[in-house]
Amino acid sequence: MSESAAFWRAVEWNAPWLAPYAQIAREVVTRLEQGASVAQALDGGELRFVPQYELPDGEPYESFIRRSGCIPTRDNLHDLFNGLAWRVFPVLKRRLNELHAAQIESEGVGAMRGPLRDALTLFDESGALLQAPPALVDSLRARDWQRLFVVQRELWRDVQITLVGHALLEKLVQPRKPITAHVWLHETPPDPDMLATKAFLPLPVLGVPGWWPANEDPAFYEDTGVFRPPRG
Repeated sequence: MSESAAFWRAVEWNAPWLAPYAQIAREVVTRLEQGASVAQALDGGELRFVPQYELPDGEPYESFIRRSGCIPTRDNLHDLFNGLAWRVFPVLKRRLNELHAAQIESEGVGAMRGPLRDALTLFDESGALLQAPPALVDSLRARDWQRLFVVQRELWRDVQITLVGHALLEKLVQPRKPITAHVWLHETPPDPDMLATKAFLPLPVLGVPGWWPANEDPAFYEDTGVFRPPRG
């Protein structure tokens, strides 16, 4: 295998946002180093990962997963992170897939996805789950970044934040300050009616205490191009 083909070596697997994936990622990366494809490396348990070419022409990706129980997978970071999310959060990923497939069955595939499928895609690609003290949630809702990250910084010891969006995880392979998660504060798996309202809260993830050395300086949060004030 050429060095250029070993794209997973660009990932800092000890990054704090990858902690939920660390155990399974070690197994998967070992298989990749031994020459397995991404689909082969991810395959295990009740989940079956297959090469992308097994997705029939014209059949929607989500419908194929729902019908076959197989997840089409390419040899790239995007699909590697998607597969890791399936392995670590199978109940959540199955629920998202069920909702997608049901919408496709009832409405077909058109130029416009509709509010629920838009929300499902947004969450699947860029979502995060947050459990936090009410005071922190209030600050996040208010986009009061100084209070959230500086004044209330000690409260972050009681926070559980989990990145589940695979495109979000892919972006963080090259960390940049503006990278933002769409945070879900409600029940998991999400209720479709609530999800369709896109009741997400934006959170620049490198602002999470302990996740990025630069945020130890309170001035980190003064960048209004990233930590934007509430609208109007």
